[in-house]
Amino acid sequence: MHIDYRLERPLALHACFDVEGFTVLLGQSGEGKTLLLRAIAGLLPAQGEPFGGLPPQDRAVGYLPQGYALFPHLRAWENVAFSLPRNAQRRQQAQDLLARVHLTKEADRYPGMLSGGQQQRVALARALARRPQLLLLDEPTSALDASTRDEVMAELIAEVHASGLPALAVSHDPHMAALADRVVVMSGHSIAQQGTPDRVLENPANAAVARLLGHRNVFQGKIIGHLDEAVTLLQWSAVEPLTLRLPYHPRLAPGQDVEWMLAPGALRMSGGKPSADTNLIQAQVELRLNLGELGQLALRCRAGRLWWTASAQALRLPHCALGSELEVELPGEAITCWPAPGAA
Repeated sequence: MHIDYRLERPLALHACFDVEGFTVLLGQSGEGKTLLLRAIAGLLPAQGEPFGGLPPQDRAVGYLPQGYALFPHLRAWENVAFSLPRNAQRRQQAQDLLARVHLTKEADRYPGMLSGGQQQRVALARALARRPQLLLLDEPTSALDASTRDEVMAELIAEVHASGLPALAVSHDPHMAALADRVVVMSGHSIAQQGTPDRVLENPANAAVARLLGHRNVFQGKIIGHLDEAVTLLQWSAVEPLTLRLPYHPRLAPGQDVEWMLAPGALRMSGGKPSADTNLIQAQVELRLNLGELGQLALRCRAGRLWWTASAQALRLPHCALGSELEVELPGEAITCWPAPGAA
């Protein structure tokens, strides 16, 4: 489904993108993500397609607001039935919808008696009762703790896939991007990039997108020059006078301010005799994060900080202890560069 909406108030924004399967719209707070959902649902004045010009009650949209907005004085089936026509089959239809989201036994419970994940599924059943063509979810993980987030979202996405219903979920959590069929990134009140999670995560369009996707090693620098149309020299602003050697970037001019990124997994421990093209830097282990089979080290490099991802086993070696001094390599071919905002 193609979305094209333009708002003028309370915030000027324009969003044009495709929704396929479970699509996540990622952006910082204040970008207007929730306003966009409300505009699509017809709850805010806006110009756009689909559903443009229709009153809210006539839009084939299922809307799950942040917090789910369940009626606390109504039982689960009554919350679902609220969106159904008033007829003799209303309760059975609500029970059938709750069965679809695996909540048959909780039909007579009130929202306060349900977990966050169960409340989300009641809200989903209520949204499905409208027989929507598009499902809208506002920060669907905000009411979930980290231990249940992935499990609840897996059930939600499975239901979306089973129903064949396209869904648009807005979030500021980059973890959501890894769960999506499609990722759309909003920056500067417009769409900065969209595509499959793999493509967007591996090739951010700019530094702002990289930061939104959770990339930590994003820095400022300046292009010093080029060597024989084979090597580009980049100065890391936080670690002057360190100069990094990259593959040739002809579109970046000497003296140009840039932003650059290095994936944490691309960092390497120095070993053997370095070549002339090797980027070596001295660093001190500042912090160690244990993340199961993988771990991360925060490495202090003068005024800068590098994050290094490696196996937990490798990070348990003595030279990775807190306070240890390391020499690490920043592979030039793994560095991505973009012109800084406003740079010529």
